[in-house]
Amino acid sequence: MKFTKMHGAGNDYVYVDCFQQPIPADPAALARSMADRHFGVGGDGLILICPAEGADAEMRMYNADGSYSEMCGNGIRCVAKYVHDHGIATKETLSIMTAGKQFKLDLMLKGGKVDRVRVDMGEPILQSSEIPTTLLGDPPTDAPLEIAGRRLAVTCVSMGNPHCVTFVDEPTDELVLGVGPKIEVDAHFPRRTNVEFVQVLNRETVRQRTWERGSGETLACGSGACAVCVAGVLTGRTERRITSKLLGGDLQLEWDEASNHVFMTGPAAEVFTGDWPI
Repeated sequence: MKFTKMHGAGNDYVYVDCFQQPIPADPAALARSMADRHFGVGGDGLILICPAEGADAEMRMYNADGSYSEMCGNGIRCVAKYVHDHGIATKETLSIMTAGKQFKLDLMLKGGKVDRVRVDMGEPILQSSEIPTTLLGDPPTDAPLEIAGRRLAVTCVSMGNPHCVTFVDEPTDELVLGVGPKIEVDAHFPRRTNVEFVQVLNRETVRQRTWERGSGETLACGSGACAVCVAGVLTGRTERRITSKLLGGDLQLEWDEASNHVFMTGPAAEVFTGDWPI
C-alpha cells in the first residue's frame, strides 16, 4: 500500500490515497501500526483521502491510538494540498468532506504547488450538550474544573471535535503532559476532549500547547487553535483575529463577526512517500 507522509505546522500524519487504491479494511488497526514512531512510519495518526459525492474529496481521520476523529484542521489543509498537487482536483478553491460536513479551502500556491491553505472551519459549536460536556454554560466559559489537585478555569468549544481551553501563565510540561491526559478522560467530557493550554502574549498573539485526544501532545492542533480564538473572544482576552504560536509554527485565526465562521490559515507540506506492507 502506497502512503505519503505530510504535516501542517509539525502536526504529522500518514496519508493514503484511496482514489488510487482500496480503502483499508481496518483503518483503526492500520493507524496504530503506521503511526507508531518506533515500529511504524511515525505520526499523529492516519488520514484516508477518499472520493466523495458532491465534494472534491473526503477526509477520514484516525488518531494514533486508532480512535476516529471528526476533524483535524492541520490534516484537512494537507488533504487539500495532496488533492491539488497530485492532480485529483487542480482548482484553487476546494471542497473537502469530513464526518458528514463540507469545508471550503482556499489554496495559496508557490511554484505551482500548494504552500498555504485558508480553511473555513464553519461556526463554533457552543452548546454544552453538543460539544459535549457536562460543565455548566452554553458554552462553559472560565468554568471551574477540579483536576489533579488543581482548580482550573476552562472554556469549552467544539470545532466539530471537542476542546477544553484553559488560559495559564505558561503552558509548562507539568500542565500539558501531566494534567492534559487527565482532562482528556475526565468524566465531564463524555467523548473525551482535546486540551489547550494557552498563554496570552498580547491581544493579538497567543502561545499554545495542545494535548490531543487519542494522540498525546502534538506540535500543532488546527481545530484547537480555532477553539482558542473563540475562547479568547468569549472570555475577553483576545481580539477576533489572532496568531497562535505553536511548537511547530504559527497559525492565523479569525472568528468573523458577520458570518460567525472561524477561518484558519497555515502551511501544508509533503515530506516523503513510501510503501507499507499489508
